[in-house]
Amino acid sequence: MNLDFSSVLPFWPELVKGALLSLLLAVSATVFGFVIGTLCAVGRRSTHRLVNSACGVYIEAIRNTPLLVQIFLVYFGLSSVGLRLSAVTVAILAMVINVGAYAAEIMRAGFDSIQPGQIEAAECLGLSRLQVYCHVILLPGLERVYPALTSQFVLMMLATSVCSQISTEELTAVANFVQSETYRPLETYLVVAVAYVLLSLAMRIGFWGLGTWLFPRRRKLGTPL
Repeated sequence: MNLDFSSVLPFWPELVKGALLSLLLAVSATVFGFVIGTLCAVGRRSTHRLVNSACGVYIEAIRNTPLLVQIFLVYFGLSSVGLRLSAVTVAILAMVINVGAYAAEIMRAGFDSIQPGQIEAAECLGLSRLQVYCHVILLPGLERVYPALTSQFVLMMLATSVCSQISTEELTAVANFVQSETYRPLETYLVVAVAYVLLSLAMRIGFWGLGTWLFPRRRKLGTPL
């Protein structure tokens, strides 16, 4: 076996562009998915039966169907009702819907880890329900599940590869084009594998920095994020 990267390297601008698009998809899904997941986690703890049930149906439906099927449903579903969006927009929308469900369960686990006595103490101090969630439940709960949450977001970045199925020109889609042009699939996907590793490390470093800023107590105690 002779590895020859000389035919693949000229395509580095396209590969870099695809990697940046993969990162954009991942960051967009992370931000909006976290918001949706947090709201759904709050909804799952709601005493309103309709809100609780609606959030539960959404979470179970998404967590029990493949991401690729969800992407196809969004892509073809929107076009069937006359709403035509770009492949990138559809990919972001589908990924936000997907990661929101997983983030919801992770955040709910963090919320459930808060001792009832802490919540009762906050209520006795006269804090409103919103203040209790913000200061007593949300941030401490997020701190406890932060490693699991960030791992889920990194996994979502790796899952952007399936977006190539709807012609989103992310890293894997570019790799498919490069290997078809060069007839060097092994070299092409080795380069892409290294690129995904670098993207994963970049996201983990970013999440580590964010966690250091959000949770100064852990930084002072030397607790890993």
